[in-house]
Amino acid sequence: MKPLRTLHLRRMGAVARKEFIHVLRDPRALGIAIVLPMIMLMIFGYALTLDLDRVPLAVWDQSRTPQSRELVSRFEGSRYFSVVARPGNYREVEASVEGGRTLMALVIPVEFGRRVASGRTTQVQVLADGSDANTTTLALSYAEAIVRTYSQEILVEKVRRMTGRPPALPLELRPRAWFNTDMESKIFIVPGLIAVIMMLIAALLTSLTVAREWETGTMEQLISTPLRGSELILGKLAPYFAIGMVDMLLSVLAGRFLFDVPIRGNLLLLFSVSAIYLVGALSLGILISTKAKTQLLASQAAFVATFLPAFLLSGFMFDIGNMPKVLQLVTYLIPARYFVTFLRGLYLKGTGIAQLWPECLLMVAFGALMLLLAIRSFKKRLV
Repeated sequence: MKPLRTLHLRRMGAVARKEFIHVLRDPRALGIAIVLPMIMLMIFGYALTLDLDRVPLAVWDQSRTPQSRELVSRFEGSRYFSVVARPGNYREVEASVEGGRTLMALVIPVEFGRRVASGRTTQVQVLADGSDANTTTLALSYAEAIVRTYSQEILVEKVRRMTGRPPALPLELRPRAWFNTDMESKIFIVPGLIAVIMMLIAALLTSLTVAREWETGTMEQLISTPLRGSELILGKLAPYFAIGMVDMLLSVLAGRFLFDVPIRGNLLLLFSVSAIYLVGALSLGILISTKAKTQLLASQAAFVATFLPAFLLSGFMFDIGNMPKVLQLVTYLIPARYFVTFLRGLYLKGTGIAQLWPECLLMVAFGALMLLLAIRSFKKRLV
């Protein structure tokens, strides 16, 4: 007679084999498991961007002097603005902004060139569509920087003509951005996006497993077998864990070769912690499945319990420090918060376990708690 431990492993293996066969025979499950994560990564990776490039700008140059043309050329030469309209009056300026053809309009007064040439103070007007407050704030800051730089150059040239030498500026700013030298938002977004997608996909995959057994009527057969609850849960979790790790590998490869996001940290640490996070997400899906009893309800509950908190409260898109105090406290209950922090630290800064151990420890606790709850929630009875 074989030892009890071998029998337990055989039972779990039988459940895992059954789930593997079901996934391979069900194209919808395969689509959720493999295709959907890649589609989401492509859509969100390309659509979600915090970069501000080529803002449509209207320019009404009433001065038409070398000085005004120089200012306009500063806007045209910047990668942040694109001059798409040159209205001839104020009504056309307003129409271009109101109609959505331009986000901003630069209005240069008639006396601009004369006042600049004579060294007197003058003004230019910038009109902006404030409907999108974040984009408009960034665009205005870039416009202010261009005008400020041009104004400083005029002042320097004026002093040079008067004194014969350029003035020594009392303060010079030399900015240097670490970890993301080109300030590309995709390098910040893609690691966090991986955490959100893995949480959603993992929970969706396993949220249907136990509920499907109830709907198809096969749960009675499973209950009549010697299977223990822990063996059933672990057996069902095993194939989806393997699929989840494949998804994680594909996501990392897509981030590296499609979005050109470098990985500065240790790959072994990346996949080790990802496996812990995945166990927690899969166990959460099974926990939902044991309570829901129907696949429709289970999938809806999994979406609400995973995607929305991970997207909104993990720090993926919105800075946690800017949230109300109550929501900041709620974010400590969102496991994606810790995985997003871990991935960005490993991807962008190359930090290791010495700096990221609090996040790793919390994800271990999350995985263990979800697995324990999933096992304890399953009861071998029909009601």
